[in-house]
Amino acid sequence: MTIFSHHKTDSAAITDRHNEMEMDYKFLFKVVLVGNAGVGKTCLVRRFTQGLFPPGQGATIGVDFMIKTVEVDNEKIKLQIWDTAGQERFRSITQSYYRSAHALILVYDISCQPTFDCLPDWLREIQEYANTKVLKILVGE
Repeated sequence: MTIFSHHKTDSAAITDRHNEMEMDYKFLFKVVLVGNAGVGKTCLVRRFTQGLFPPGQGATIGVDFMIKTVEVDNEKIKLQIWDTAGQERFRSITQSYYRSAHALILVYDISCQPTFDCLPDWLREIQEYANTKVLKILVGE
């Protein structure tokens, strides 16, 4: 069972590129997506980071992350985007990722009322485990 994965392949090349690009950005932000299983968190992450919208995306196991560098006001910003599993059995794993997050994106399925109804539960979890100043963003997928 994969609990954590990173979508890069050649580790030596990654280390070299990381060393070269280590200061190629001014800010680094950790963004974590949370929400019920099947609401579209992984599709949002893939669309934003890779320009892909994978049909029939399977459930995330544990936590996955991708990196995207963006430019805002002529400054490079590196985003670590963490895609968490929505299933209850992974909650103890995903809660640990809230602590150092700069932003938490709560995702629900606009065509499925129960996923919206669960948002207060997600907010309670965020209040318990995340920094009090974390930015919270609501996204209906």
